Amino acid sequence: MKDMIDLNCDMGEGFGQWTLGDAPDAEIMKIISSANIAAGFHAGDPNSMDRVVKLAQSHGVGLGAHPGYADLRGFGRRYIKMDAAELVNDILYQIGAIREFGRRYGAPLQHVKLHGALYMEAAVNEGLSEMLVDTLRVTAPEAMLFCMGISKTYAAAQRAGHPAVREFYADRDYDNSGSIVFARQVARPDPAKIAAKCVKACKTGMVTTVEGDELEIEFESICFHSDTPGALDMGKAIRAGLTDSGIKIASPVYSASA
Repeated sequence: MKDMIDLNCDMGEGFGQWTLGDAPDAEIMKIISSANIAAGFHAGDPNSMDRVVKLAQSHGVGLGAHPGYADLRGFGRRYIKMDAAELVNDILYQIGAIREFGRRYGAPLQHVKLHGALYMEAAVNEGLSEMLVDTLRVTAPEAMLFCMGISKTYAAAQRAGHPAVREFYADRDYDNSGSIVFARQVARPDPAKIAAKCVKACKTGMVTTVEGDELEIEFESICFHSDTPGALDMGKAIRAGLTDSGIKIASPVYSASA
């Protein structure tokens, strides 16, 4: 039974006059403890980064960079074949953008979380994960790396002694391998069912897979997505379900023994 959990959400996912999802960033920011802010490659632009970083600072929400593939048209959910060194340079570039806006408002970079297809690629790509972790050890040694517990990313961070936070996905399904079932389009979920799923995971450490089995899962943060239809109602339901169960929502504190 967990008595405290981080609640994170992907934020600032629009570009120019275009926005994605039906949940205002300002309202979601009241619910969460960590924000993953789009850094310009899959979504986001300098003005949206400035706005959302300022919102995070004003609400005391942990600031996270959310780098993705250079794929505005596909929202970073399409795989792009690239050399690991090129990808890490793209990631570093995006981290720098969020970190500088954070510096503007006195908000330190709390974490880095890859987006979409890049997150999934790093999860199975040991070379990419190791290069990413090695780069963070030099450029952002205190920034926690958000990832799946079964991923190559988490294993690389553990080997290097880099702070890492394992995620539980509220609005994504799991299969028996322990991986999330990747989807480009997500239907509107039932907020009560999503909240119950999160409370169950926090209380029992178990999640029901798409195969119908019970899977043990370890995590320190719960993620939901602002572009999921009905995200605001879902986020409110998750927060209410957790707090009603006596589980405090707060930014993660890294422990080497986690």
